[in-house]
Amino acid sequence: MKQKLSTKKKSQPATQSSLKGWTAIARYLGIPPATAHRWASEGMPVGREGRFTVADREAVGAWLGRESHMPKPAHVMTKDADMAAALKESIAAARKRK
Repeated sequence: MKQKLSTKKKSQPATQSSLKGWTAIARYLGIPPATAHRWASEGMPVGREGRFTVADREAVGAWLGRESHMPKPAHVMTKDADMAAALKESIAAARKRK
């Protein structure tokens, strides 16, 4: 019996900057998954990859910045983030607004 090969192209694997699934998105933002769902309904950029909801870290940061009326995208602090650099950048942005 011959097997028929699928001609469907497989989707590209998730990149390091993408978050796959509501739990990953919520964990990245430090919020409950229900809040992530609500934020998506309010415009947070998310997409579909098969049966998963995916979000790009940079796009989410840009959206958070716009929602917070910040001059630059928001920087989400994760365990591997450079807090000193983020603080210096925030202080410089605040001084420019004066």
